[in-house]
Amino acid sequence: MGGTFDPIHNAHLSKAAAVANALAFDHVLFVPAGDPWQKPLPPVSGEHRLAMLTLATRHDPRFGVSRMEIDRPGPSYTVDTLRELRGLYGDRVRLFLVMGADAYAGIGTWREPEALFELAQLVVCARNGYPPPERHTAVTPVTLTVPEVSSTAVRALVRRQVPVGHLVPAAVESYIKAHGLYRETSSSTPWTASATRSGL
Repeated sequence: MGGTFDPIHNAHLSKAAAVANALAFDHVLFVPAGDPWQKPLPPVSGEHRLAMLTLATRHDPRFGVSRMEIDRPGPSYTVDTLRELRGLYGDRVRLFLVMGADAYAGIGTWREPEALFELAQLVVCARNGYPPPERHTAVTPVTLTVPEVSSTAVRALVRRQVPVGHLVPAAVESYIKAHGLYRETSSSTPWTASATRSGL
């Protein structure tokens, strides 16, 4: 399950748990993007996003976090991550790529999109305003009942100094406060932006 996770929020966790329950997953691996080439540069460094993910996922034994895209130089391409995972696990595990219907709608613009269907089974979560995926043997559509939350909204609330404990795990809210993240006056913003671009 990839994304910028900037920051990780409750909807991310609810979706991961719901998909894991629905499809009987043994493990869900969260992979934060280092340099998301189709999105603006994340406001904070990969290390901060990784730390928040680790805090948020520590209570579910099925969840894990990987830093492979954070450590990989250059743009973060999902196809590279899937190939790396296949190299690590070989054929002894079945790989799934969890995404929303909004992401799937633009999959034709991703790097080597056809290879994605060969490397993993795509799990496409329904989302309002987006059509269900076309019939494909490598695509599993899933309808979930999870809260609608966006990282953009969380960051906006933090900038206004509004509590976000109802949107993110308590440990994540504490981390954001402790490190002064997402505040326009934060002196760490220029450093963390450049650090993320360089793959730190």
